[in-house]
Amino acid sequence: MEIILKYFSDFTEIQLQQFRQLEGLYREWNEKINVISRKDIDSLYEKHVLHSLSIAANFELEPGTEVIDIGTGGGFPGIPLAIFFPEVQFHLADSIGKKLKVVEAVAEGIGLKNVTTQHIRAEEIKGRKFDMAVSRAVAPLKDLWKWSRPLLRNKPAL
Repeated sequence: MEIILKYFSDFTEIQLQQFRQLEGLYREWNEKINVISRKDIDSLYEKHVLHSLSIAANFELEPGTEVIDIGTGGGFPGIPLAIFFPEVQFHLADSIGKKLKVVEAVAEGIGLKNVTTQHIRAEEIKGRKFDMAVSRAVAPLKDLWKWSRPLLRNKPAL
């Protein structure tokens, strides 16, 4: 947890509490369903949470923005970003249902209200548009672009 505070400092008490709760929840669920490499669970904050928050270090998301996390796995980067941006809506999609069970339990366990999940492959999503797509270690960039492009709203150039 300290490594996050080394790079980010403007958290509310609720956000700090949510970040603190992640370790216990992920350890508990990882015993049942392997969503994080067992050798990496001790590095949860560095290798998963902080890496996910690197997006927040480079992009400011406006309230009401809708983001899809393609291939969220155990909820990365979606869960840490949903904590960081509580006014942004995150839709976490994955083709593996048992991983989404973990994501839903973690989101509920820490009280996230800005997360929805969907058991689906990104290329099968129809009728939904998002402002931004994020992903972490899912596929080569050309594949991610092919899957995310139809899901993104066309925004006029500024």
